[in-house]
Amino acid sequence: MALVIDQGVLEILKVDAETPLEITTIGRNLIVSPLTDRKERQRFKAALAATNQKHGRLLKRLAG
Repeated sequence: MALVIDQGVLEILKVDAETPLEITTIGRNLIVSPLTDRKERQRFKAALAATNQKHGRLLKRLAG
């Protein structure tokens, strides 16, 4: 699955393709927020690297 966010909304939020995002839920609501905490960014980068290591080929196929 993918979540597509309009470019105008991304500009308002000052989010680009390099901005790590945190996805949380409250009840049945999905909340997508940019990570601002340095430790959280490091944790995100480590998790992203592990995911890319494990599923990188599949993710590239799905994106293409």
